[in-house]
Amino acid sequence: MATPQSSRQSSYSSISGKIRMHTIQVDSVQRWMEDLRHMTEVECMCVLQSKPIGVDEDAPGELIVSGTGAVGEHVTRDNLQTLLKRALVVSTELGKMFQRLEKGRWQRVHSTAVRVNCHVRSLIQEYSTARNAPPEMQKYEKSLLEKCMELNVITERCLHTEDEYFLKSMKEAIHEILTDVSDSFSHMIDMALANEIQILIRQIEDSDNVFAISTAINNLLSLTQDGPQLCSIIAKEGAVVALLKICRQDCFSTLYAHALRTVASICCVEEGISQLEKVDGILCLADILTDGTCAEATRAEAAAVMAQITSPHHTSTQHLASFLESMQDIVTALINLCESASCGEVFLLASAALANITFFDSMACEILLQLNAVHILLQACRDRQRVDTPYSKDQVVTILANLSVLEQCTADVLEEKGIEQLLVLLNEKPSSSSPSESAACERVQQKAAVTLARLSRDPLVAQTAIQLKAVPRLIELCRSPAERNNSDSVLVACLAALRRLAAECPDSIGPTDYQQLIKPRLVDSFLLCSNMEESFV
Repeated sequence: MATPQSSRQSSYSSISGKIRMHTIQVDSVQRWMEDLRHMTEVECMCVLQSKPIGVDEDAPGELIVSGTGAVGEHVTRDNLQTLLKRALVVSTELGKMFQRLEKGRWQRVHSTAVRVNCHVRSLIQEYSTARNAPPEMQKYEKSLLEKCMELNVITERCLHTEDEYFLKSMKEAIHEILTDVSDSFSHMIDMALANEIQILIRQIEDSDNVFAISTAINNLLSLTQDGPQLCSIIAKEGAVVALLKICRQDCFSTLYAHALRTVASICCVEEGISQLEKVDGILCLADILTDGTCAEATRAEAAAVMAQITSPHHTSTQHLASFLESMQDIVTALINLCESASCGEVFLLASAALANITFFDSMACEILLQLNAVHILLQACRDRQRVDTPYSKDQVVTILANLSVLEQCTADVLEEKGIEQLLVLLNEKPSSSSPSESAACERVQQKAAVTLARLSRDPLVAQTAIQLKAVPRLIELCRSPAERNNSDSVLVACLAALRRLAAECPDSIGPTDYQQLIKPRLVDSFLLCSNMEESFV
């Protein structure tokens, strides 16, 4: 009979045997992973115990001295975000002070001046602790602190008097000082932000670690979302140059898409485009677009940069001179990307670039017609995987409208049954209450009508459009404000298309519609329809 001790020994032997068998049978890597859970490294634990691993959103913002490597990059981003938050607080207080000064609320004016002084001193102290500020910035800091103190003193004096003449003269003086404080503070923040951005750019330029560079690029990208002013600073500090340098090195091919997306965001400002031009950025983009070995995502981001720099919103067009040198290659690559796009986003970026390009040079339209662009674009319109939003349709119909200026476009449109597609686009309606989607639908309707009007110079196109019932839809868009979302631009385009069709076939329009929409001057018909109340009968 076994004793309790022997039973325990037997059980222990049995368990040990099972453990040994398990150890023998389990893969060595899996065994190492199991053991790893129970291991610690003393040095790492010490570091974690002495440094915070997160930021408390509710705690007052503090600027932290950055280290090196990945931790330093995250701290740089945190410093930038903290600077922006603190700058917003001070700017808000300064705005309140201007309002209270106008209303003569002297107690509030003084209390706000005290708060501004405290915020500015705190920010400068924290930043000076975290960074070695450049000498020029230190000069601005000293001047700003002096002006804040002067503001404090002068507003306090206004609390102890009721002399209206004195207060009126002080109001002007305070307004002048307050303006100086606002300007100096804004300039100081710009310099501080530039200093932080320089750190991110140095991380991109000096590091050979893909993860570290990727983190720095993502931080720059997030900063570009904070507005054009910050994009201007980022551009002036040389970010575009650093990012395009990455795009010219094969060892960083996995970073191309991220780098190009950031370049596109920076190029929303003229400074970004200027930097791109200085380093032959357009040639770099052309090389990426025409490289069949590049990933689709990379070529799509290159197309996004192209769309950005060719945007009609930019006032400067000097950079387009070098663009014209690579026109054939770029347009060819973009239309090929439209044809092979695997999703709607890729198609949208490529078609947006093409749409912009067709606005500033007729040679682009001639190249597109030679490349069978009408077929490719109309086929894409029938493919919901590629053209799935009004935004994509807007790009397609923009290109078609610009191509329709050329006579040789007519035959391609008829061959591809493009008139039917234009009538489909005339019926475009938003699927949500989004203002941007509604605006996109208006643009689709307007440009579809413009394209139809231009193509209808050819009698065969006009007859085809009339047979396909284009006239009733155009009349509906003219007479029903709701159908065109009360858009005047859609109304003008539809009236022009109707008049073109009526010129070819007057019998296609009824007497009443003819008297109101065709016979009067265009402006009179426009006024009639724009003031028309919709009938629900």
